[in-house]
Amino acid sequence: MTRNISPFLLEVVKNALDTIADELAIIIMRTAYSSIVRDAMDYSTAICDAQGRTLAQGLTTPLHLGSFFDAMQNLIAVHGDRVRPGDIFIFNDPYLAAGQHLPDIYIVSPIFIGDTLEGWATTVAHHNDVGGIVPGSNSIGSTEIFQEGLRLPLLKLYDGGVENGAIWDIVAANVRVPDKVVGDIKAQIAACRVGEREFRALFGRYGAATLRDCFEEIHDYAERLARAEFRDIPDGTYRFTNHIDGIGENPEPIVFNVALTVKGDDIVIDWTGTSRQIKAGINSPVPFTKAAAYAALRAVVPSEVPNAQGFTRPITIIAPEGSIVNPTAPAACGARGITGFRMIDCLMGALAQAMPARIAADGNGGATIPSIGGFHERRPFVFVETMMGTWGGTATHDGQEGVAHIGANQSNIPIETIEAEYPLRVEQYALIPDSGGAGRFRGGLGIVRDFRLLADEAVITIRSDKRRFPPYGLFGGKAGTSSWNILNPEGPGRRILPVLLTQPVTLRKGDVYRHVLAGGGGYGPSLERDPELVRRDVILGKVSVAHARDAYGVAIVETTSGFVVDAAATAALRAQMATAA
Repeated sequence: MTRNISPFLLEVVKNALDTIADELAIIIMRTAYSSIVRDAMDYSTAICDAQGRTLAQGLTTPLHLGSFFDAMQNLIAVHGDRVRPGDIFIFNDPYLAAGQHLPDIYIVSPIFIGDTLEGWATTVAHHNDVGGIVPGSNSIGSTEIFQEGLRLPLLKLYDGGVENGAIWDIVAANVRVPDKVVGDIKAQIAACRVGEREFRALFGRYGAATLRDCFEEIHDYAERLARAEFRDIPDGTYRFTNHIDGIGENPEPIVFNVALTVKGDDIVIDWTGTSRQIKAGINSPVPFTKAAAYAALRAVVPSEVPNAQGFTRPITIIAPEGSIVNPTAPAACGARGITGFRMIDCLMGALAQAMPARIAADGNGGATIPSIGGFHERRPFVFVETMMGTWGGTATHDGQEGVAHIGANQSNIPIETIEAEYPLRVEQYALIPDSGGAGRFRGGLGIVRDFRLLADEAVITIRSDKRRFPPYGLFGGKAGTSSWNILNPEGPGRRILPVLLTQPVTLRKGDVYRHVLAGGGGYGPSLERDPELVRRDVILGKVSVAHARDAYGVAIVETTSGFVVDAAATAALRAQMATAA
């Protein structure tokens, strides 16, 4: 269809929609009650057209954003002509409402211009707790979704502007920290209402007919740009295998096999051969699997492609039913985030074969989530954090540290916030020397964080990974170091905990939980690293003198004027190491 739309007008409208989506995100950040939403920023916002197709996304969590489309199509199919002005929908269930997992509660508002539905303001936020068998509702040990917490099908929290108080009462009665959960839902509602206001203002400025044409053109424009980028990827099928370490004390590896096929400007992502769904809480509902694919491909596209549904049109995803990437009900999925991160890591390994200059070596594997809950001074508390860490080396620079995984544009919670709001004391927060995988460009260093419990008693559950299968290096780079969960690391009760706990562990007052994030993988052969870069790392404390010698073949000598490279010894050492290899 030919549309007579000025490219200048299209750019103005596109940026206006981006601004509205970002404004929704800022409102949630400023008004949320819980640290997991307010500080870690584990939430997302989007503006959709009348058909529920995403037009613009807030700069928050990519692994949320690609899944809005399925949820909206389900909402429209179920409620259809019964949607009216003043409605606000609430839902979270993967099987009843095309959600992602129960802690991610959607708040969605239709936007009417006059009597005509023209768009949707949409939000999703990871809530501190939605009930279930463990505080934080991230149970690895759940075997079915009924154990994971409060299930919300598609419900009208407001029906034609009239509040449904029963839903509020049900939510409050089923969660451990109702003040934070209810407060965060109200923050989402506030964001949706601002989205409605600003969207209506846009229609008042340009008119419905013009904007409908602009919306269609935005989808088509996103598709054209995406296809142009995909045509630059060499045709072929690129395969990669990755793993999650496994569940519990005696883990069996969970396998991810991907075949990424590029043919012209079309891409097919096939997960055939990936492990079957398991009786544990890490199965990924298919909307989340789609979001992982979109996030990975969006990360390697350099152009300013709109974050609109049109971007997804050239992408076909094959996810076998009954697998861990497309489970059937009632499979548990409360901790499915680890599976989304691993899918992205697996896709990056495949893409590295096709476009090596654009892909970084493997990072720490996404967020570790420790959930610590109990009672303190007769009040319940639930601490949930998405701990982020490090990237692998790239073709041009070392891996970055203190950064989020590309699937989750989130932040570690500040120590001051943790200690002010929870009976916890953070006693260590540091980079780990020698943890980055050796390479021409070194992997980023892992991070360690120690939490001491100040309450009398609490329980902890942990979602982590990358111990048995540490972050991979690329093109001769070495793997990074492994992750660890350690209870009372310096005391007589020292205990190594699994990467994925199936049963919560009881903490007593004074106990310390230490999490060691994995270090990033290296890029390129380590013997090709510039000795001056190794010397700089030694000066900064990122690499020890011994590791410089063993991993890089660089002899560093400490003199009265500082650390210097012994050039002759380095040349001899590297020659010896090259021969041995």
